[in-house]
Amino acid sequence: MDDKSLRDRKIQRVILIEGSANLIVLIAKLFVGLSTSSLAILADAIHSLTDVANNIVAWIVIRLSSMPADREHPYGHRKFETLAVFGLAALLTALAFELAINAINKKPTEIITGDWELGIMIGVLCINISLANWQRIWARRLKSDILLADASHTFADVMTTIVVILGWQLSAMGYPLLDKLCALGVAGLIIYLAFHLFKRAIPILVDEFAIDPELLSQSVKEISGVHDIIRIRSRWMGNVRAVDMIITVDSTLSTEDAHLITENIESALEKRFNVLDTSIHVEPDKK
Repeated sequence: MDDKSLRDRKIQRVILIEGSANLIVLIAKLFVGLSTSSLAILADAIHSLTDVANNIVAWIVIRLSSMPADREHPYGHRKFETLAVFGLAALLTALAFELAINAINKKPTEIITGDWELGIMIGVLCINISLANWQRIWARRLKSDILLADASHTFADVMTTIVVILGWQLSAMGYPLLDKLCALGVAGLIIYLAFHLFKRAIPILVDEFAIDPELLSQSVKEISGVHDIIRIRSRWMGNVRAVDMIITVDSTLSTEDAHLITENIESALEKRFNVLDTSIHVEPDKK
């Protein structure tokens, strides 16, 4: 099994564990919501249901993104992972607006509270905090955008749960205005998290350069045998940098010597910029 396949299998395992934890959280919130007649907790349970659904989708996406290039996808399937990050960012944005609208339009309701219900919700909060930190560690270890996005999503869940608990308790104490202010504050934080996920995903989806073109050209021109660079481009394919270029070499060089120059370029780019996909077209210098 190669390194990419091993990485993808680890990411899938992390997502499966996360999905199991989210299912437990969903059941706990649903149980407390029905026991206390709290619409806020029931709404949070519905939100947890979307988390479980996202885990299922993410697991399928990782399986797709790990597939090799084919006729329909000659550059591979790595952008499916980036597309999932974009989707999670969009979901966070929708969640933030939903929280804000509910906070503004929420009508005062009588809510039941109790020690054991509060204990369960605090337990749910601890699970989400542990899960977010654990995901972030694995996201950095595996260099996975989708796990990092999921970790941000789980962190948003932590903030949402805190708001739900505060709103639940403060409403029971007769302070509905503080509940609304807390909800609006968390909505702003979630939008901030979503904005950074959009900043990560959108440049890849629109093929923004992965390496500064001037720096890339300078590095290629340092390779012995390269006369000129006619065109050079770079982009991201998931978490992999790809470069394609057209260079000119001495017109008297043999095919074998020209090929050796391209190998030197590929080796230099991989060493300096971690480029794993390079396409080089060689033309004779007619000057």
